[in-house]
Amino acid sequence: MTLIDRYIFRSVLATCAAAVGVFTFIVLVPNVIRDMLSYVLQGLLSPLMFCELILTLLPFAVTLALPMGLLTGVLLTLGRLSADSEVTAMRSVGLSLPRISWPILLLAFLGCAVGLYCNFEAMPRARVTYEKNFAAAVASNPLQLIVPKTFIRNFSNCVIYVDQKEGSVMKDVWVWKLDGEKRVKTLIHAESGYIDYAEATNELIVTLTQARVENRDEKDPENFVDSPYVATFGKIEAARLSLDRFFGHGGVRVKQEWLTLRQLQDERARVAALPRPSGPEGRQFDRDRMKLELVYHDKLNTALAVFSLALLGIPLGIKVSRRETSANFGVALLLTLGYYLLTVAVKALDRHPEYRPDLLLWLPNLLIITVGVWLFSRIDRK
Repeated sequence: MTLIDRYIFRSVLATCAAAVGVFTFIVLVPNVIRDMLSYVLQGLLSPLMFCELILTLLPFAVTLALPMGLLTGVLLTLGRLSADSEVTAMRSVGLSLPRISWPILLLAFLGCAVGLYCNFEAMPRARVTYEKNFAAAVASNPLQLIVPKTFIRNFSNCVIYVDQKEGSVMKDVWVWKLDGEKRVKTLIHAESGYIDYAEATNELIVTLTQARVENRDEKDPENFVDSPYVATFGKIEAARLSLDRFFGHGGVRVKQEWLTLRQLQDERARVAALPRPSGPEGRQFDRDRMKLELVYHDKLNTALAVFSLALLGIPLGIKVSRRETSANFGVALLLTLGYYLLTVAVKALDRHPEYRPDLLLWLPNLLIITVGVWLFSRIDRK
């Protein structure tokens, strides 16, 4: 590796590392806010556990940030080199565009290898660890899910508000039971109550005393013309709140996206060995098998996108010769967004396995590589 190669490699590496860090932060923050912040504010997660869970989410964020970060780094570095006429100087001494781009392509290849490792090993293991740690934090004291002076929406089709709570005893309790369209079908207000954890069914049981129950029309809960049915109870079991979304007796349910390479290969071999049922069950069998194939091919394509987008970024960076960081960020964002939109559109065909969406999933990368090679050849001839 010559001095010029090292110069280009270090320049692109530093910029790419900074860009990947920025995009990792951008990907990580919404997931942290959505999944954990409310539990930290409720006191369910300690600050130490919160930090540990964030670390386990890093491989997931890096997986999504790598393609965009590497493309941004290539655009920024080559845009600056081209604007300063350094690329022109290199070509004037006889260096071809492929020769100048060799260190960048090497870095893109290494990024692709990192992407493969994150997709098939680091991310699945970290995601399972995250789910186990989060479930353990909730399971250690499930009663903490009921936080006073907070509208609790952690449970499906039910909203709870408790004014005061000491241990398992609650005062001034409101329970709203919702229908499938999130409309209030039953309203319960009680002076007091208590909550228990049923380990056998993995549920929180809310029992209320001196409760007033208002039942609305099931077909039209928002009809306030007709008077609702109202009854009072000295004691009533108001709700059973399942905790299966947090933890279960069988441990964490591992999704197909969280399988490692070896686990995916074993699962694919197991499914391939199963006989295809006839009739409607056969159709569902094909869909389930296609979903598994899509997971496998999506992991491969996400890693390949690191290389293909970097390849496209080389001629774009030289052609545009742009120093502006914000503009290059915008170009990288648009290109990456276009890639992910195409990928999502293909994955939406999972209900039509006859279209082979697992193979169509390769089209976005092939399109990007084709355009990149075409632009590459055009600039090299000038």
